[in-house]
Amino acid sequence: MSRIGKAIINLPGGVELKVSDDNVVTVKGPKGQLTQPLADNLSVKMEDGVVTVERANEEKATRAQHGLTRALLNNMVEGVSNGFTIKQELVGVGYRAKTTGQLLELSLGYSHPIVFEIPSEVKVEAITEKGKNPLIVLESHDKQLVGAVAAKIRSLRKPEPYKGKGIRYVGEQLRRKAGKSAAK
Repeated sequence: MSRIGKAIINLPGGVELKVSDDNVVTVKGPKGQLTQPLADNLSVKMEDGVVTVERANEEKATRAQHGLTRALLNNMVEGVSNGFTIKQELVGVGYRAKTTGQLLELSLGYSHPIVFEIPSEVKVEAITEKGKNPLIVLESHDKQLVGAVAAKIRSLRKPEPYKGKGIRYVGEQLRRKAGKSAAK
């Protein structure tokens, strides 16, 4: 049996999980509501605030979906109770970020500013402190959505390996390369 799939999910206070007749799981909490359809051969059992995912058979496809479904449900419970935060920093001379509502305006060394529209489920904040790199902070209850938005922002100017300029996640380690002068 899958080690991840057989792990239990503890429901914190204020979070409720419901499974509908058409095999769709809905999780409600203080931060929002998320839904996820289940595969036909998986079921969710709830007892005393503990959720377990069980499978009907031992086919390869069912075993593959078992751990995935448990991880997705755990992320949903974690998201509606605590939420997820991703921080990105802009490394480079003249790189700036500014927010206006759900619009993120970035100056990344191109000839024009880039205006990026953030989905309404994600809160965005741009922090600029003197002497430090500008930060972009993304918060949401949906882990998949906030990760996709962060990846899209990072793709606008990926960090390059020579000087390290670009958009990177806070704490990300880059593989740096030596330039031409190292060849002598």
